[in-house]
Parts: sequence; structure tokens; C-alpha cells
Amino acid sequence: MSVDVIDLTHVYNPGTPFESKALNDVSMHIESGEFIGIIGHTGSGKSTLIQHLNGLLKPQKGTIIVNGLEITQKDVSLVNVRKKVGLVFQYPEYQLFEETIYKDVAFGPTKLGLDEEEVRRRVYESLKDVGIDAEEKKDASPFDLSGGQKRRVAIAGVIAMEPDILILDEPTAGLDPQGRDEILEQIVKIHKEKGTTILLVSHSMEDVSRVASRLMVMNHGTIELTGPPKEVFRHEKRLAEIGLGVPKIVTLLNILRDKGYEINKDIISMDEAKDEILKLIRRKSHA
Repeated sequence: MSVDVIDLTHVYNPGTPFESKALNDVSMHIESGEFIGIIGHTGSGKSTLIQHLNGLLKPQKGTIIVNGLEITQKDVSLVNVRKKVGLVFQYPEYQLFEETIYKDVAFGPTKLGLDEEEVRRRVYESLKDVGIDAEEKKDASPFDLSGGQKRRVAIAGVIAMEPDILILDEPTAGLDPQGRDEILEQIVKIHKEKGTTILLVSHSMEDVSRVASRLMVMNHGTIELTGPPKEVFRHEKRLAEIGLGVPKIVTLLNILRDKGYEINKDIISMDEAKDEILKLIRRKSHA
């Protein structure tokens, strides 16, 4: 499912002393099945942008087209749009409320009027997608889980709606390194196995560089840079100027290049860097 945003503008508190332009003529195109990382500092417009994509916010100006449907038109059913565009808010575990994990994940599908067997299928499948054994955990209280497990259950509740587009706002915020890695791994798995279009919002270059195929860097309500991570990270100086940093391994490799070492400019991951540095050492030892 593709997304087109054309000249999108959103102003908070218009006409008051607190007026603030959160989005300023933003345009973008997302292909069906893409994995997009949206990155930017606090106040850059990331969260405001994604809340327009399923109609939670209305633009003061601009057009949003989801799979050919202009969702900014007055007669469009936003209920149907939200069935296709799933949005996971930051700290989604705070929205858990049912007495069992099963009931919490089943809440959305049940509201769709699906029969009991289809609801059960969706609950079991979505819990599996996030790495939770439904048979073992379905009757447990979600409030007895660890922070990372609670977040998985909350994400499963959105996945159970079977959206074609899954938007996640800072899904690893507040988690320890292991919990962060586990959540990212499950999101990548969902993308690969289901072909879901993913938009991952983050302030962490480390996270998005590992999973996204394309980045959008937001700054003061505009998309300043976009492209594959390897291309975006070449603008290290500009990223630093707008309050963002590239992954530490990229900085290290840039320092080595500045010192005259011949290192491939497309390397951004730790494993790639390790292999390249080992090759460099071998070349120098045989020189």
C-alpha cells in the first residue's frame, strides 16, 4: 500500500501567541512494501507527520493519498482508513487495559465484527509475530509482564487488525539494549514475512540504520534529507548541525579515511566495518 503526501502543512494553535508550524509544505512518496526510517530531533515534526497518515490530525493545507484514496476528503471513512494504517504510539503499553493478554489483543479484531474463530486466528498469529507464545501466555495478565513484553503485546494488538501500513513511533524508547534489539528484530520479521509497509519513527540513527531501507531526516517541519542510509550518512556534518549523529561506527570509519586509509564509503554496519578493517590490516601486513 503506497502513500503520497503533497504540500502538507500543519499549524498548532493558529492565530494565538502560541502558534507553531509543525509541518511546512511536506511532500513525500512511499512505495508499497518499503521500510522507512523517519528520524529527527524533538520538535522536528515526526510525530505530527505520522498522525496525519491515518487521519488522527487534519492538515491546514495539503493532500494525503493512501493507496489511491485521498483521505483528506470530507466524505472519506477514516474508520476504514485506520483498518489499513496501523499506528503504534510511543509507550503503547500504557494503553493496555484488559485483564488477559488474549482479550487485549482481541479487542480490535472483535470491534471489526469478526467471528470468534477469525479473532482467535489473528490473536495467535499476531502474538507469534512479536515473539510471544499465545498458548502459554494468553490467560496471563498483561500487567504482570516485563516492560519489553508489555510493549510486544501492545504492538500485537495493532498487528491483529492486519494493517497494510504499520507506523511505529519510537517503539524502542525506554527499553534496555536487549529489549530494544528484540523489538527491532520482530519488526523486521513482520516486514519480511508479511510485506507490510513499515514507517519507523526514531531519534536513534543506530536503530534506523540497522533496519530501514530508506531514511527521511526531518528538521523544523520539513524533510531535509532522504535516501538509503549509506547516502544520508555521508552528510555527517549537516546531520550534526541539526542535532543528529551518524552511527558511531560511521564516525570511526570517516576518521580512518581522513587519515588516508582506503575504506569503502558504503559501509555503515559493525559487521561490514569489522570485515573491512581486517582486510586493511591484512593488506598492511603484506605490504
